Amino acid sequence: MMDKAYMLVVDQSTSGTKVLITDKAGTIVARRSKEHTQLYPRPGWVEHDPIEIYNNVKETALQAMKSIEIGPESLAALTITNQRETAVLWDRTTGLPVYPAIVWQCQRTADKVAALKASGYEEAVLRKTGLMLDPYFSAAKWTWMIEHAAGASEKLARGELLAGTMDSWLIWKLTRGSVHATDYTNASRTSLFDIHQLKWDEQLCRLFGVPAELLPEVRSSDEEFGYTEDPELFGDIRVPITGVIGDSQAALYGNQCFRIGMGKATYGTGTSVLMNVGPNPVPSRDGLVSAIAWGKGGKITYAVEAVIRTSGDSLKWLRDNLGLFRTFTEMEELLAGITDNEGVYLVPAFVGLGAPYWNPYARAAITGMNRSTNKAHIIRAALESIAYQVRDAVTLMEQSTGIQLDQLRADGGASDNETLMQFQADMLDTTVIKSEISELSALGSVYMGGVGIGFWHSLEEITQKHRIGIKYAPKMQKQIRDAYYAGWKSAVASIVNR
Repeated sequence: MMDKAYMLVVDQSTSGTKVLITDKAGTIVARRSKEHTQLYPRPGWVEHDPIEIYNNVKETALQAMKSIEIGPESLAALTITNQRETAVLWDRTTGLPVYPAIVWQCQRTADKVAALKASGYEEAVLRKTGLMLDPYFSAAKWTWMIEHAAGASEKLARGELLAGTMDSWLIWKLTRGSVHATDYTNASRTSLFDIHQLKWDEQLCRLFGVPAELLPEVRSSDEEFGYTEDPELFGDIRVPITGVIGDSQAALYGNQCFRIGMGKATYGTGTSVLMNVGPNPVPSRDGLVSAIAWGKGGKITYAVEAVIRTSGDSLKWLRDNLGLFRTFTEMEELLAGITDNEGVYLVPAFVGLGAPYWNPYARAAITGMNRSTNKAHIIRAALESIAYQVRDAVTLMEQSTGIQLDQLRADGGASDNETLMQFQADMLDTTVIKSEISELSALGSVYMGGVGIGFWHSLEEITQKHRIGIKYAPKMQKQIRDAYYAGWKSAVASIVNR
């Protein structure tokens, strides 16, 4: 192990793939990324090309190594963190997907899920999986592909199909089809995994029409999942794969939320707010999701999660679809020109609303505009909508668990925005700590895998390397904060109650 001086992590997110290389000190020494194509074949449908994503993984990994002039012989391990509920279905013989990956944002299964809910199945799903019935999760996406992808039903009958989330797909490709596996965090986001019994549930598999034999073996995140076998990646050098964990849970781990009551928000395309609740799951209610935080050393840690479907993606929409700004520097300059939203709110229900509303049919709207409204007000409204949604989530979390969150740890791309972080602290009336490093999902995966494989000796060794980052303390007066939030709730009500 002494000559294995680096860890390589694949951070496969909704918008692209990033590869980081870290050294023994936990410092990121190389970083490369590449966006993949977002496919929108119909309104409300979102797809990715799994082959494009896998090729991007290889390309960025090779670029990252080249940038610091190392070869695969210097890697102690490759770890993976990933967008979670996105579903892939592929042919085990050809290694090709039978249909594009259906992304977690996709709403095509809303009617299917609504029918299951109307038939009274939600209570059983909720009790076993911690998840409400919603098109957000993976199971109904696999159902749709089995029923609609060309040749899928015939391949199913011949035993030629495999199903998995993005981590399983990457592991299978990296190992040239020798390993079909996932970890507890990703399995727990499918609507098919019993988080109490820690196994795929046969009744739920039958309910969704997804045979259990299609699904991957489930392991702890710190286990060794196999070795790389793709000659186009590392030649004939076999690098162990470990540290497999869904992106939001990886961020919880990377933020060192190891104690009960510690929580984090990852500000990405959407936002996941997670709180550590310890070794026993908290019953799901009021739109909260009960989740597996991680499996480590054979032991399970649980969390509660509130899912926000659209947060940072609303800023990307303003930039790419409406052209209101070209760079985020320009966006900040526009925001500096105004001091108030002047009653303008953006409810970013582009793919429905998550917690606490869980309305897949809600659609986005901008409310409160007048003749003096300009693009800066709309941009501010989009930025503020992120903070309002996180307040919704934290309020729900505290009410449902009885645990008060006294500090929020923040990571993800949008957490780099100082205006957003200060407004978030104001809306929560509590301290927000933004890590110096935005890639907490990637580092959580590296830390998990690094301890598991012996690259680091202990959790304490990692804790000593962690830098707290920037603290944002609340400054806003209560009556102003309450007025802002009341305006948000009114704007949401105008959408949800249509």
